[in-house]
Amino acid sequence: MSSFLQKIVDPKKNPLAKMHMKAVSTRLRHYGLRYDDLYDPYYDLDIKEALNRLPREIVDARNQRLKRAMDLSMKHKYLPEDLQVKREREEREALGALPLYQRTLP
Repeated sequence: MSSFLQKIVDPKKNPLAKMHMKAVSTRLRHYGLRYDDLYDPYYDLDIKEALNRLPREIVDARNQRLKRAMDLSMKHKYLPEDLQVKREREEREALGALPLYQRTLP
């Protein structure tokens, strides 16, 4: 039964799960968050251990994103559009991915 549930919620195998993940990621971008920022270290010990193994700068950046998102949520505001695009571009460059305007469809 667990393998069946894993197939349902795995975005690589279920197109509806992939659409849901994309919708959630789009909403998170309004607050300047990444999808991975939703993982709670108090809920899962593996997440806590993974955060302990990350460099301090990455953990600090995650905490800053979470604080900014909470602040924006309390103010009922979104991150300005130019900052959303700028942050996404900077993140792509840091990961070594091609910028959106240089990508081509197969």
